[in-house]
Amino acid sequence: MDWGMRNRLARIISPKTNRCVMLAVDHGYFQGPTTGLEHPGETVAPLLPYADALMLTRGVLRNTIDGGAQVPIVLRVSGGTSVLKDDLSDEDLTVSIEDAIRLNASCLALSIFVGSPHEKKSLTNLSKLCDKGQKYGIPVLAVTAVGRDMVRDERYLGLACRIAAELGAQIVKTYYCDGFEKVVDGCPVPVVIAGGKKVEEREALRLAYSAVSDGAVGVDMGRNIFQSRWPVQMIQAVRRIVQEGKSDQQAWEELEGMIG
Repeated sequence: MDWGMRNRLARIISPKTNRCVMLAVDHGYFQGPTTGLEHPGETVAPLLPYADALMLTRGVLRNTIDGGAQVPIVLRVSGGTSVLKDDLSDEDLTVSIEDAIRLNASCLALSIFVGSPHEKKSLTNLSKLCDKGQKYGIPVLAVTAVGRDMVRDERYLGLACRIAAELGAQIVKTYYCDGFEKVVDGCPVPVVIAGGKKVEEREALRLAYSAVSDGAVGVDMGRNIFQSRWPVQMIQAVRRIVQEGKSDQQAWEELEGMIG
């Protein structure tokens, strides 16, 4: 792995802790104006000081994020479907490597759909993106998307994560599940967990703690932060778990103290 690739990865995953708090705000690329992200720049601004990386689309980055922001960018480069379509797996690459470089992306992100009707297309998209990323020293994050009929279990997620790593992804984003430590053990690259649907703050903190305890290097959390009643306090609490080694109970008690 060359210096540029290693340096970009080190911006995202701290070399001191080997941990990462990624803030995901790319939901609009297929959901449209997601609750809490109607004005993404306003939502993101107070959260950036506590994020190790920001995952978003080029349109939101260009039009709403302050050019002086120092946060590393994980750029969503796949798309082509919307919530109006029954099959969300029919994605393609939607951003050129040249535009990603212009945007100073530290990482490129796309979804793969193992077991879907468009499995082969999504996996070859990943392979092509890894080739382009390797040429310019930009790592790739593969998101193991799960179709409506797919179970989020150790067997399926372990399969998807390993395939993503085998095809060249430097980071994999997946869901937490029972037996998650086996998913991590079978994946030779760092794994971050998706925050998933909005749940109560206490449950989201428990999810973050369980994931890092079972081997994840961190979280890529979105709705459980920006849709929280206390988004700034929530991302601080998540950071205490991921980067400071606090338990979910400790983080929850400190969050309660901040909100009074």
